[in-house]
Amino acid sequence: MDFEQLIQIARDTLNPRKLSDCASAGSVAAALVTDKGNVYTGVCIDVPCSMGFCAEHAAIAAMITAGESRIEKIVAVWEDEIVAPCGRCREFIYQINPNNLSTEVMLKSGVVTIRELLPYIWNE
Repeated sequence: MDFEQLIQIARDTLNPRKLSDCASAGSVAAALVTDKGNVYTGVCIDVPCSMGFCAEHAAIAAMITAGESRIEKIVAVWEDEIVAPCGRCREFIYQINPNNLSTEVMLKSGVVTIRELLPYIWNE
């Protein structure tokens, strides 16, 4: 699967909505493809007090639930923009499976690997 297809899947997953007076979801969506060729998606959940989570975390949770952990490619979108994974997501991707250091990540500027986004790994 190429990144154009993955980007379209992420865009199709976007679904911004208010959940309650203090919570919203779906303004950012992520799509990933595993080494087995399966695609998983997720959306962000935004709540006060930092208890929400990123779209990448939601997609990874779906992947883990299905019994997989090796991510080949991942992308996140907000409106018409490609957005970079935050530091927490970068670290999470690596910790799920150390082989994910070679995961390709689509950024606005092009494709990089998780290793490039985490140049100084804390446990190496």
